[in-house]
Amino acid sequence: MLLAWIALALFVALALALDLHGHGGRKMSTRTALGWSLAWTAIGVAFALVVLLVQDGAAASEYLAGFLIEKSLSLDNLFVFAILFTFFKVPDEQRLKVLVWGIAGAIVLRTAFILVGAAALDAFHATTYVLGALLLVTAIRIAKQTDERIDPDHTLVMRMLRRWLPLADDYDDDKLTTRVDGKRLATPLLAALVMVAAFDVMFAIDSIPAIFAITRDTFVVFAANAFSLLGMVSLYFLLDGALDRFRYLNLGLAAILAFVAAKLLLVDVWHPSIALSLGVIVAALVVAAIGSVIVERRDARRPPGPPAPPAPTTGEPPAAEPAQTAAKPSDSATVA
Repeated sequence: MLLAWIALALFVALALALDLHGHGGRKMSTRTALGWSLAWTAIGVAFALVVLLVQDGAAASEYLAGFLIEKSLSLDNLFVFAILFTFFKVPDEQRLKVLVWGIAGAIVLRTAFILVGAAALDAFHATTYVLGALLLVTAIRIAKQTDERIDPDHTLVMRMLRRWLPLADDYDDDKLTTRVDGKRLATPLLAALVMVAAFDVMFAIDSIPAIFAITRDTFVVFAANAFSLLGMVSLYFLLDGALDRFRYLNLGLAAILAFVAAKLLLVDVWHPSIALSLGVIVAALVVAAIGSVIVERRDARRPPGPPAPPAPTTGEPPAAEPAQTAAKPSDSATVA
C-alpha cells in the first residue's frame, strides 16, 4: 500500500507540472480547456480500475462516489477563483500559474485535513455526528443563498497577509515579492495565490466530511480529492465567463450535502448502498443542470422590458452608485 501512496503522489506532482509547463504558461483556449477537462475527468474515473487492482471492488465503488462528490463540489470553487482574479486584476498570462500553485498548496493542506479527520473518526465516534451536523448546516445555507457578497480584502487571510508582508500596488512580471523604495513587498500575484489556496481549504471543510460519509479509507479519500482538483485548471478556463448561468448549482450541491449529512447522522441505523449514493449525486447534478438550461433559455426568449425613463434635469451631478463586490454563490467561503 505504501507503493500505491508513493506512485499516486508522484503522479499528482507530474500532473501539476504538466499543467504549469505543458501549455507554455499561457491561458488555455476554450478548445484546449475542453480537451483537457474531458481528459482529466476520464483519468479520474479510470483510476477506479487502479483502486480495484490495489484493493477491491468495494473500494473502487467508494472511490467513484467520492470522486463524483468532490468533482461536483469543486465547481463551487471556480466561482471564487473568478472573483479573486477580478479583484486582484490578475493578468491572463499569470492566471494559470496562480491556479496550479494554489491547487498544489490545497492538495498538501487537504492531505493534512484527511489524516487528522481519519484519526478523529477512529478515536471518537461522536465526530461522525459533528461532521454530519456541519454538512447539514452547510447544505441549508447553500440552498438559501441569494446575493451574498464577498470582498477578499476584508477576509482574515488577507488582513494577516497585509500585516506580515505589505502589499504592492502593481505586478512585477511573475515575481511573488518585489522591492519598492528599499522595502520588501508582496505583489498582487502572491496575494492571489495565497487566497486561492486559503479559499480551497475553506471548501475542504465541507467536501472532506462529505467523502468521509462514503468511506474511511484515507487512500481513497486522498485520491478522490487529488483527481477532482487536478482537473480544475482546465475546467476554470472552460467555464470562465459562463459560471453565472449555472443558477441552480447551489440546489444540486445542497441536495448532495444533505444526503451525505443524513448518512453521517444516521450511521448507526441507516446504511445506504454505494449505488444509491452514486444515483443521488448524479441525479442532483443532472436536475440542477437541466433546470439551469431551461430557465436560461426561457429568459433569453423573454422580450426586454420598457426602457427606463430619463432622469430629470436638475443641473446637479448624478449620485454615484455604490461600489459592488463580486457575487459568490456559496456561503461556505465567507469564513476565510
